[in-house]
Amino acid sequence: MKIDGRAIAAAMLAEVASEVKFIGRPLTLRAVVSEPSPATESYLRIKSDRAKDAGITLEIATIRDGAATEDLVRAVAAPGADGVIVQLPVPAGVDSEEVLNAIPLALDADVLSATAYERFARGEPGALLPPVVGAVAEILHRAGAAVAGKRAVVVGSGRLVGQPAALWLAAQGAHVATITRETGDLSMLKEADIVVAGAGSAHLIRPEHLAPGVVLIDAGTSESGGTLAGDADPACADIASVFTPVPGGVGPVAVAYLMKNVAELARLRTSA
Repeated sequence: MKIDGRAIAAAMLAEVASEVKFIGRPLTLRAVVSEPSPATESYLRIKSDRAKDAGITLEIATIRDGAATEDLVRAVAAPGADGVIVQLPVPAGVDSEEVLNAIPLALDADVLSATAYERFARGEPGALLPPVVGAVAEILHRAGAAVAGKRAVVVGSGRLVGQPAALWLAAQGAHVATITRETGDLSMLKEADIVVAGAGSAHLIRPEHLAPGVVLIDAGTSESGGTLAGDADPACADIASVFTPVPGGVGPVAVAYLMKNVAELARLRTSA
């Protein structure tokens, strides 16, 4: 089954739009951006369009010309937003941890501050899922793929994909192993029922690495020949029971989940 992430995202965004109407006021998501590249600006346009689909306004706070840590912290802390995200990476010389930790818990839709991430990692009631993890969970649910008791291998241990995906899979009852450049090797994939890839290495995973019927969630992105590519060779779709292509798989669902988190944070503040 090849997953149509754009269709899943459209359904999710329609649900978020209904939630926003129920909240009864316009919502704003602020993106703090420093020295944006053409790729970043393209990505922000996509986020802006998907925000509109959800009834949310994306407000872009752009800081140019030698952004300093305090400039980004001020933009993060400014009033008037229902959610705040920081577009990574930040320029050299900016303390990314200080900037991310300045995001108030009640506005941290990306789950990137230490406080929000620790609540997620501990599985605290009401803690939000990071958007990529939420996308993985949504795709597995819609594909009818069970997690409890399964052997899961996560490729990569980054803050945005590998680390939180491994935590979530373990919390759902999977037996989880992680492969990095320093530990493990791709031969471990042969034993996996579920593979979540987040290495950012184009076509690293090939069909011969996998067992037939594996559930393969490709959340890795990089460039190959000037085009966006995932960690998995597209030929892996021929042997996987569930496969997410790049582009058009995890990415659109993660953006939709970000908007879902914004609406959830706004709902919590409205009901408090």
